[in-house]
Amino acid sequence: MADAAMADAVQLRHKRFFNLGRLVRPTIGVLVIAFLMWRLLTVLFIQQAYGADTWVRFAVSGIILGSVYAVIALGYTLVYGILFMINFAHGDVMMLGAFAGYFTLEAFNGAGILNRSLASSILSITVAFTVGMLVATFVAIALERIAYRPLRTAPRLVPLISAIGASLFLENMAQLVFGAARHTYTNPEVAKRNIGWTLMVSGKEVLITYTGVLTFVLSILLMIGLYILVQRTKMGKAMRAVAEDKEIAALMGIDVDRVIANTFAISGALAGAAGVMWGLHMGIVYHFVGFLPGIKAFTAAVLGGIGNVPGAMLGGLVLGVIEAMGPAALGLPFQLKDVLAFSILVLALIFRPTGLLGEVLTEKKA
Repeated sequence: MADAAMADAVQLRHKRFFNLGRLVRPTIGVLVIAFLMWRLLTVLFIQQAYGADTWVRFAVSGIILGSVYAVIALGYTLVYGILFMINFAHGDVMMLGAFAGYFTLEAFNGAGILNRSLASSILSITVAFTVGMLVATFVAIALERIAYRPLRTAPRLVPLISAIGASLFLENMAQLVFGAARHTYTNPEVAKRNIGWTLMVSGKEVLITYTGVLTFVLSILLMIGLYILVQRTKMGKAMRAVAEDKEIAALMGIDVDRVIANTFAISGALAGAAGVMWGLHMGIVYHFVGFLPGIKAFTAAVLGGIGNVPGAMLGGLVLGVIEAMGPAALGLPFQLKDVLAFSILVLALIFRPTGLLGEVLTEKKA
C-alpha cells in the first residue's frame, strides 16, 4: 500500500510539473509578442525615425534577399524530405556555383561579347546561370556519392558531422584555388547593379533594380518548377515514394540510389542558380560567401516547414523581410540583423517547430 501511495504521489507531482510546463511557453510567447509590439509602436509612432519611402526600400531589399534564401532553402528541404538530413554543405555548393557564374561572365567580357548587343548580354546571363547550375550539380552529386552514401545506414548524427566536414573542405578548397580576395561580378549593361525602375513614394524615389526583379522572378519560377516536378512527374513520384519508405520503394522496382542522386542533383542546381543570383545582385563573391546565406536558408526552411516546398519559399521571403525591416522596426542597430535572423530560428523551434505551413512528415518519421 505504501508503494502504491508513493507511486501515486510521484505521478501527481509529474502531472503538476507537466501542467506548469504547458503554461510556461504560452506565457513567454505573450511576453515576447508584447515586447515586440511595444518596440514597434515606439519606433513607428513616437520616434518616427523613417519615412514611408525608407520602409518601402527596406521591404524591397528584404523580398530580394529573401528570394535568394528561398531558392537555397528549397535545396535544403528537398534533401531533408528524402533523407531526413540537413546538408550543411549546401551553402558552399551555392558558393561554387557563384564562382562558376563569375568566371563565365569574365570570359564573355574578355572576349568582348558581354555588351556587344542585347542578345549577347542575355546570352551571357543565360550561359552564366547554366554553367553555375551545372557546376553546383556536379559538386552536389559528388558530395552525395563520396560523403553521404557510405553513411546512409549510420546514425543520423554521423551524416550531419560529415556534412559539416564537407562544408569546411569546400570553403578551404575554394580559398586555395580562387584566393582569399573578394571578386566583383561583371554584370552586362542590361543587368547593371543599382540601376532599374523608380517608384515614387511620398514624393521620393524608390529604386527597383533590374537584378532584384530578375532574382525575384527566377526564384518564383524555380519554386513552381520544383513543385510541379515533385508533384506531377514520374521522377517526383519516385522521390516521394523513397521519402515514404526506402525499402518498400526498392521492392517496387525503384532505384533508390538513383533517386537520391537525382535529389542531390536538383538541390545542387538550385544552389547554383542562387549563387549566380547572389553574384549578379550583391556583386561580391569569395570563398566564404555561402556560409551565412546557407545557415539563414536553413532557418528559412525550418521557419516555413522543413520538407515543405511552398513553406521553404514562404520562409525565405519572411526571413528576408524580417532581416531587412526588423532592426529598423525594433530600433536596433543594423549590425544586429544576423542576431535577429537567428533569434527567429530559436523562436520558431520553441513556438512553432513544424513551421508556418507545417513540416511534411512520413508515417515512419512521425
